[in-house]
Amino acid sequence: MIPEITSPPAAQRYPDDEARWRAVAARDAAAGGHFFYSVRSTGVYCRPGCPARLPRRENVDFHACAQAAEAAGFRPCLRCRPQAVANPEADPVARACRLIEAAAGSGDAPPDLDRLAAAAGLSRFHFHRLFKTRTGVTPAAYARARRAEAVRKGLAGARSVTQAVYEAGFGSGSRFYERSSAMLGMTPTQFRRGGQGARIRFALGQCSLGAILVAATDQGICAISLGDDPDALLRELQDRFPHAELVGADAAFEQWVARVVGAVEAPALGLDLPLDVRGTAFQLRVWEALRALPAGSTISYAELAERIGAPGSARAVARACASNSVAVAIPCHRVVRGDGGVAGYRWGVERKRALLEREAGGSAGDAGGTS
Repeated sequence: MIPEITSPPAAQRYPDDEARWRAVAARDAAAGGHFFYSVRSTGVYCRPGCPARLPRRENVDFHACAQAAEAAGFRPCLRCRPQAVANPEADPVARACRLIEAAAGSGDAPPDLDRLAAAAGLSRFHFHRLFKTRTGVTPAAYARARRAEAVRKGLAGARSVTQAVYEAGFGSGSRFYERSSAMLGMTPTQFRRGGQGARIRFALGQCSLGAILVAATDQGICAISLGDDPDALLRELQDRFPHAELVGADAAFEQWVARVVGAVEAPALGLDLPLDVRGTAFQLRVWEALRALPAGSTISYAELAERIGAPGSARAVARACASNSVAVAIPCHRVVRGDGGVAGYRWGVERKRALLEREAGGSAGDAGGTS
C-alpha cells in the first residue's frame, strides 16, 4: 500500500523569519494562511501573496494569525484582505501543489492524477481542468518542473550526484538517469561541473539588430542572444557553462542559425525549432504563456500574471521574462508596461521596440528580412 503523502507542516516550510521573508518577497500564495506579515511604516498587515509594493525588510514583522496582527495594533490590508484568508487546505489546487512539492523532496513518486483528484474531492476531469486554469500547466508538468528544479538546486550543493538524486525524490538512480538529459540538457555530472564534458554547438554572426549568438545542446537551442559585442555574447555563454566543450557550427546547425536570424528580421514568422530551456515551475508557466501569444500582440506584466493564474505577481513575471535566454523563440519582447510603454528587455529596449515594430508590419522589409 502506498503511504499517504502529506505536506511538511508550516513550522518546517517557514521555520524562521528569513524563510517567511523569502515567501513574502516571492509573493508565495501557497504560504497564505500559514502566517501573516505587518508593515510598521503603514500600520497594515497582509498575507504573503499580497500584490502591494514590497515593503522594506526592516519594517516587517511576522504573526501566526490575523488576530495576533490585529492585537499588535495593525489593520488589515484593503488589497489582499488577510482577515478573509481561508485555511489553505481548503483550496484544492494549493493543496495539490503542496502534495506534489512534498513528493519531490521525500523520495516518493509524484502523486498521480487519481490521487490528486481524490484528495481534492473532484472528478479527474474537473480537477485537471481547474489545476491547469489556475496554474497554467498540467499537474504532471508541474511535478516535472518541481522535480527538475530540485535536481538543479541539489546538484549545486550535494556531496555527490547520488545524494542529489535521492533528495530530489527519485527512488532509484536508474529512474533519474532515464530523465536526466531532458531535465538538464546534459548528464548530471556535467551539469554539476559547469557543463564539463558537455558539447554545445554555437555560432556568432550579425543581423540588423547587431551581434547574435545561437547555441544548442543535443536537446535543442539553449541560447539566442543579441548585443553589440559578439565577444561579450560568447563570454556570457562561457559563464553559464564554464567547462562545456563549445564547438563551432556545422552545416546542419548553420541552417538553424539562418532560421533564427530570419525570425529576428521578421519575428511574425515565428520559430519552431526545438528548445532546451530550464527554469522554475513559475518561469516555465510564464514562458509557455508567452509562446502562446500571437505575433503582433502585446500584453502587460499584470495581464500575463492574470493569464497564468497568478494575479498580483507582475514583478515575478517581469523577473521570469528577464531570465529568458532565448530571444524571439520565447517572445518576451511582447510584454509591455501597463500604460503600453516599452521597457525592460534583456537585450536592450531599442531592440524590443524594433521587434514589436516588425511584428506590426512597420519595418520587417526595411530590415532586409522576409515578410
